[in-house]
Amino acid sequence: MPNVYIEPMPKGSDPDTPTEYQIEFQDEGKAGGPFKTQKEAIDEARRLGHKPLVARVRHTSKGNADHWRSAD
Repeated sequence: MPNVYIEPMPKGSDPDTPTEYQIEFQDEGKAGGPFKTQKEAIDEARRLGHKPLVARVRHTSKGNADHWRSAD
């Protein structure tokens, strides 16, 4: 299962007030969304056979593993 990133939108937004979420691949390619809640995005990523990762910090870099945690 490839990793996908559950990104709050707009990017860099306060994690307490994002307006939507989308599923993205490592290369910034969009895999799905927008979704109203992070849970909806996580559930869809799992349904598609991906391993969803969610942000630990407000400003993320997909190349930095410390910025992400598993949604499991």
